[in-house]
Amino acid sequence: MANAILLLEDGTVFRGKSAGKIGATTGEICFNTGMTGYQEIFTDPSYFGQVLVATNVHIGNYGIKKDEVESDGIKIAGFVCRNFNTNYSRKLADQAIDDYFEAEGLVAISDVDTRAIVQHIRERGAMNCIISSETDDIEALKLQLAATPKMAGLELSSLVTTKAPYFIGNPDAARKIAVMDFGVKKNILRNFDARDCYLQVFPARTPYAEVKAWNADGYFLSNGPGDPASMEYAVTLVTAMLAEEKPLFGICLGQQLLALAAGLPTYKLHHGHRGINHPVKNLRTGRSEITSQNHGFGVVEQAVYDNPGLVEPTHINLNDNTVEGIRLKGKPAFSVQYHPEASPGPHDAQYLFDDFVTLIDAQKVG
Repeated sequence: MANAILLLEDGTVFRGKSAGKIGATTGEICFNTGMTGYQEIFTDPSYFGQVLVATNVHIGNYGIKKDEVESDGIKIAGFVCRNFNTNYSRKLADQAIDDYFEAEGLVAISDVDTRAIVQHIRERGAMNCIISSETDDIEALKLQLAATPKMAGLELSSLVTTKAPYFIGNPDAARKIAVMDFGVKKNILRNFDARDCYLQVFPARTPYAEVKAWNADGYFLSNGPGDPASMEYAVTLVTAMLAEEKPLFGICLGQQLLALAAGLPTYKLHHGHRGINHPVKNLRTGRSEITSQNHGFGVVEQAVYDNPGLVEPTHINLNDNTVEGIRLKGKPAFSVQYHPEASPGPHDAQYLFDDFVTLIDAQKVG
């Protein structure tokens, strides 16, 4: 392996070995605390523009399986890990992780102290970084890093969304759902399909009139990357959807867009929530669930609590009390900040898909 270097925006340097493609890459550094599901994480469009640190020591140990993906390819900008396992033990795997990274053109670094990196991010907050296996010239790398835009203010959904509408499921299904693809994960679509729903997936910037013309029974706002406050086109779309009074469900970025459409501001989290072990409390039932999460922005908590006539908080994060779910008063619209499709992650929250289907059925009967 060639030598590689990880340089953070604040000047902190970590030295290790190259993994994947020889080259350089930049992005906002973040970390995921999941112990499994690395391939689903790599291909999650919500990670677009980010360099991912794995807190689990061993990455690649169960190889790569071609159908365990959440999009059409790797979406992370770069990867940082402790042990990069080129040998794998799973008989069902199709290839080794190093071959996968080479084929996808991903630049990565291994053999670094990931515990120290994660502790640094938790203390200092999210920041940009650069990985290079081409040069160890710190001054040259600093210049390259300085040209990398900050995540705050970036509109990235347009870069990961589908280029054209497409359909999922049985045309004769009991329900039709219009899915806004801001960076949707495949397992979200699978969950709807499994519940007898026919989906049309629309590009992020599709005009409202075109979406409405399909006459869906409900609207879904997907997860995705970037700063929700930069997506005025999406907020306008969601505002029009809410006026139509059809059931609406949002996940992750979808929650942030729903909040903005309702007049509630969003903000950038200090270092984000990413992992498959985040405890969330359902305030309506009093029960807690372990959830899969991946977001760097959230809804301003105080704005939610200051508007009881407009919005009800339905879920909170038990680690930091951030708002993880909302329901609009007087509207058939709700959302969560985490990932109930559980890919990767536990299945505790899959009831939310059932809740949405029930909401659609109730309105159809009514």
